[in-house]
Amino acid sequence: MTTSTEALNTAETTASEQETTANKSEPSKLANVKEVLAYLAQQFPLCFSVKGEAKPLKIGIFQDLAARLEQDSLVSKTQLRQALRVYTSSWRYLEAIQPGVARVNLEGEAGEQIDQQQADHALSTLTDSKQKAAEVRKARIAEQKAKAKPVSDKPAYKKKPNKSTNNVSNDTKLSSKAVTKTVSPTATAPALQAIANEQLKVGAGVLVKLGQSPMTATVLEVHKDDVTVQLTSGMVVKTRRDSLYQA
Repeated sequence: MTTSTEALNTAETTASEQETTANKSEPSKLANVKEVLAYLAQQFPLCFSVKGEAKPLKIGIFQDLAARLEQDSLVSKTQLRQALRVYTSSWRYLEAIQPGVARVNLEGEAGEQIDQQQADHALSTLTDSKQKAAEVRKARIAEQKAKAKPVSDKPAYKKKPNKSTNNVSNDTKLSSKAVTKTVSPTATAPALQAIANEQLKVGAGVLVKLGQSPMTATVLEVHKDDVTVQLTSGMVVKTRRDSLYQA
């Protein structure tokens, strides 16, 4: 009887150890775009980089990546597509798109060269992105200054009425009151509607409030309360869920 019990305990222990080993051998997928880009730079160092000068990528490199990493459990095709979108819209990558510079494949081998039209398009995108970034930065500074402005404890100064106002006719006063009443107090801009959880997904169009006025953007990544979006200018911004509204 004791032998049977020991054998059963041994079998259960072995099964538990096998299950633990199996779980360890199945790593979870990379959590965000930053981790995916770091992984690509590690796997293809002659093609991708996370800092310093970037190299122009071969046209159609997504298909090459999808084929090479098809059996890789760490990254999905959707993650690859998002990572490439963020990588190729970064300022350092756009600055690398110059006439006559060769594009590279995953092994870093030189291919076709960038023409003037491609370089002009990259320069236009870069200029727009930097301009939008400056506007967002300016709006944030103004908003921070407004919040930090101290409230004055001094009573408001009341200006003494001009004696000439006593000569205004009663008809004029009544007319002014009538005009005041005709102004609609509800003539305000429509309120923004918070985006529902089921609508907040990759590829969805949203409004993001980065300053005084909302901007149109596309969702690139959702990670808990942090959301990465791409503005119509091409600039990629990381913001909070509560800053997004229905488009």
